[in-house]
Parts: sequence; structure tokens; C-alpha cells
Amino acid sequence: MFEEERKVEQEDRDLGFGSVVAQQSHERLLNRDGSFNVVRRGVGLRSLLSPYHSLLTMSWPRFVLLAFVGYLLTNALFATGYLLCGLGALAGTSGVTQGEQWLEAFFFSVQTLSTVGYGHISPVTTAANALMTVESICGLFALALGAGLIFGRFSRPLARVIFSDKAVLAPYRGMMALMFRVANRRRSQMVDLESRLVMSRLEQTDTGPKRQFYGLELERHKVSFMPLAWTIVHPIDEDSPLHDVTEEEFLASDAEILILLTGMDETFSQMVHGRSSYKAHEVVWNARFQSLYEPDRPGGRLAIDIAKLHDIEPVES
Repeated sequence: MFEEERKVEQEDRDLGFGSVVAQQSHERLLNRDGSFNVVRRGVGLRSLLSPYHSLLTMSWPRFVLLAFVGYLLTNALFATGYLLCGLGALAGTSGVTQGEQWLEAFFFSVQTLSTVGYGHISPVTTAANALMTVESICGLFALALGAGLIFGRFSRPLARVIFSDKAVLAPYRGMMALMFRVANRRRSQMVDLESRLVMSRLEQTDTGPKRQFYGLELERHKVSFMPLAWTIVHPIDEDSPLHDVTEEEFLASDAEILILLTGMDETFSQMVHGRSSYKAHEVVWNARFQSLYEPDRPGGRLAIDIAKLHDIEPVES
């Protein structure tokens, strides 16, 4: 009975990776940018592509570039279709060469697809009018889809949490503590911010090395507001899995500190998440963070320099 409860407790700590997957992974489980170091296969091409999700989550430069290229290709396709309708399909054209005629058909397609319609060129034949009808319908759908995607991208709240480049082990209230700092990159505020830490490391067992997961208790796991920076502290007391662990043992165990932050974005009133991790070599021993605060501000206002979030200094023994 005790072994079953211990197994369930261990599975609850692994943040969803599972013991089997964790044993097979030879890289970090969670990348610094919050993405998971997992490749999913066998889900099918349709599920793998997920165009709507991809268009919502890709970066703005890629989204704008994709929309621009797609718009040009669509108009090029319809321009070719108008040329295939035959000579005289479009009235008001003056192009002599095939290239000039295609260019005029291209700009006519742009006017039709965007519903601008200057009226200089117009379809004459039945085939050209039919193609124009199809293009106008496509333009209506494209406009509605584009507006929905842009609205969805703007209305989707994202956490812009900055994690310090390194975590440190520093003296803290008569003991050692694991610390790292986070700050909000956005001007909007996050409220009811919670932090959860899990340490993953290899341990020798009767059947060989096995990756174990341990929850790390925090000095403070929740803050109501984060207008400045938050130094998250795990005191290394007698109950900590890091108690009496040396730096050499920590590195040899291939330890990884997994971090999950959740909070409410007050602008959208929606929950946002932030994830990151520190591998063993990204934890600096006997070091501490430098102060972020800027003294002597006019009017006595409190100010911090986010550029100093990553600055650390050694602790003299």
C-alpha cells in the first residue's frame, strides 16, 4: 500500500512527463523558452498541420509574410485564370504583350479580391464573369478569416515573463537557498501569480540510474501583485532534496529545475502561464543577485532596472 502511494506521489511530481519518458530523455525536458523538448509523431497529417492554431501562434513577422505571399499568389492564380478565358474577356485593357496583359489581369484581380473596384477594367465574357464571381466570394471569406485571425492574435493573452539567465545557491537566513528572479516584460500587471518548482535528477537504484522528481517547497509560492521583480526562493533545509548535496553531486545527477508560473493578466482577465527550467550547469553556486533598485529617484518613486535582472556576484566564503 505504501509503495503504491509513493508511486502515485512520484507521478504527480513529474508535471506530466511520466517516469518512462523521463528515463529515455537525454536532453533537458523543458527548454528555456518554455517549449517542451518532445517530438510528437503518429498524430496524422491533418492534426499535425493544425493551420488555425499555427496562424494564431506563429510570430508576427511570419504571419505578415505568410499573408502577403498568400495574397500575391492568390491574385496571380486568378490573373492566370482571366488570361485563360481568352482575348477580349476583360474590357478596358491596353496591354499588347502577354506579360502586359497578365499584369493588367493581376491588378484587376487585386481590385476584385479587395472589393476596391476602380471600374477601369471589367469582365465581358461569361467565363470571365463567372471567375470574377468566384473571386469575389473568396475575397469575402478571406476578409472575414483575416479579420478573425488578427482579432484572435491581439486578444490572446500571453505571459511575457523574463527569467534570470542563471539560478544561484546563496546564503539565506542562516542556511543555503536556491534562488532565481522573474519579471514581467509587459506594462500590464499580473495578479495572483503562483510558482511551482520541481527538480528532476538521476539517482542510482538497484536496477540502475533512474530519474526521480521532487517538489521544491518555496519560501513564498504566491504573490498578489508583481509590479517589480520577484526573487523565488527555495530554502535548503533538512527537508529539502538538495540538503547536503555538493556541487559535484548536483552536476553528476544531471539535475534540472522545472518551473511553472501561473497568473491572471488584468488586461484580459484571463489566466496566463510561463515555463522555463535550469539545468545543473545553469545553477551558480555561492553567488547572489545584484540589486535591481535605483536609488535617489525624483519624488522618491521606486524604480528597478530590468537590464540587471541577470546580474550576479560571487559570495565570499
